[in-house]
Amino acid sequence: MADHVLVTGGAGYIGAHACKALKRAGFVPVAFDNLSTGWEGAVKFGPLARGDLMDRASIDAALAEWKPVAVMHFAALSLVGESMSDPGRYWRVNVGGALNLIEACVAAGVGQFVFSSTCATYGDQDGVVLNEDTPQRPINAYGASKLAIEQMLGNFGASHGLQSVIFRYFNVAGADPEGEVGERHEPETHLIPLMLDAIEGKRAALTLHGTDYATRDGTCLRDYVHVTDLADAHVRGLRWLQGGKGGRVFCLGTGTGYSVREVIDHARVVTNRAVPVVEGPRRAGDAAALVCGSARARDELGWTPERGLEAMIRDAWRWSQGGGF
Repeated sequence: MADHVLVTGGAGYIGAHACKALKRAGFVPVAFDNLSTGWEGAVKFGPLARGDLMDRASIDAALAEWKPVAVMHFAALSLVGESMSDPGRYWRVNVGGALNLIEACVAAGVGQFVFSSTCATYGDQDGVVLNEDTPQRPINAYGASKLAIEQMLGNFGASHGLQSVIFRYFNVAGADPEGEVGERHEPETHLIPLMLDAIEGKRAALTLHGTDYATRDGTCLRDYVHVTDLADAHVRGLRWLQGGKGGRVFCLGTGTGYSVREVIDHARVVTNRAVPVVEGPRRAGDAAALVCGSARARDELGWTPERGLEAMIRDAWRWSQGGGF
């Protein structure tokens, strides 16, 4: 009988892709989700356990019913701008929800935990390739809440033996190449789907949030990683824990940064369409440049991202043309 893995946020963008990767690897992914931002139509690879991380009883019930060998934790509030204007909500939901989940895992004897963290824990450190040894100095409540959860996992590892793999990753993009799941948020805040919406006329134009950054063309520079590659890394992280190798932190990215204007240029090539653009002010909490060093993931997990930026745009474009869920 296949082992179950509880995937919090399994009805969301990255969680659903992780569920597909888990199923392909021989696990039964159980999507634990309150569907506040996720989509029931994205739960295609295993059962859905309706629940909320702020409701400890619902977590306990899911762990008792499905008896997972591990948890993958994706569920979180993740809007940088909102975290700047309403930090209390991010501390309450992200940190409080994670604490409920971690304590429930300890109580249920679930000893393996894969955590979706973020490069936002590093803050604004321009001109530096960010890796696992880079000091963490978050500049917004979103990044600070994720860092707090990383520290919490360290505490529970020391006191209760909870083993965790922590992934700090960069801008996730693209869609499942087979078209079963893709990216959909309401409201949408991610560059590539916003850009494709503008191309299709679903919005008037793509807004450039700041054009005066100290980058090669004045727009923010980011490292983009394909969601399917990212999901593969999470399965590798679970295998790492199952192999008894202990807790570890890994950064996930391609090592190549693209500016917003460069992403737009690639989209024109992929779609053969113009991208309507307007210039706007900077957003609070945005770093100028975030680029990842993934040598540890390559050397220790055997993980190498296989899909570049144009593949990310092409898969996302195909998904958007197909109508979504």
